Parts: sequence; C-alpha cells; structure tokens
Amino acid sequence: MRDEYDFSDSVANPYITKKQISLRIENKTIAYFKDIAKKVGVPYQTLINSYLTDCATKQLSPKLQWN
Repeated sequence: MRDEYDFSDSVANPYITKKQISLRIENKTIAYFKDIAKKVGVPYQTLINSYLTDCATKQLSPKLQWN
C-alpha cells in the first residue's frame, strides 16, 4: 500500500443519485407509509422517496391555507 495517493485527476461518481439527509416526520405519517409499504411489499423509505420523487417530477406544490 502506498503512503500517499494522487486523486488530482479523479472524477465524481456519476452513479450516486441519492443523498442521505435527516427529516423530522410525524409518527403518524411514518406509520401511514409503513402500513402502505407493507401492503405493496417495498421498504417504507423507498415508498416515501418514490412519492416525493413523483411530486418533484410533476412539479407539484402544496396548497397551504392558514386558519
């Protein structure tokens, strides 16, 4: 093994398409997605990601109304 390596000509991995983040999500919301995920046979985090990706692809915006 070398003492030093030269990464000056390296390029970013083009296959990395996801980024790990932390979100604060209500317990009831997580339970909702876990229930659906169990019914369709996918991990709940994959289901949430698919849902959010679909919203982003369709450029959907939430309609917020403050009472």
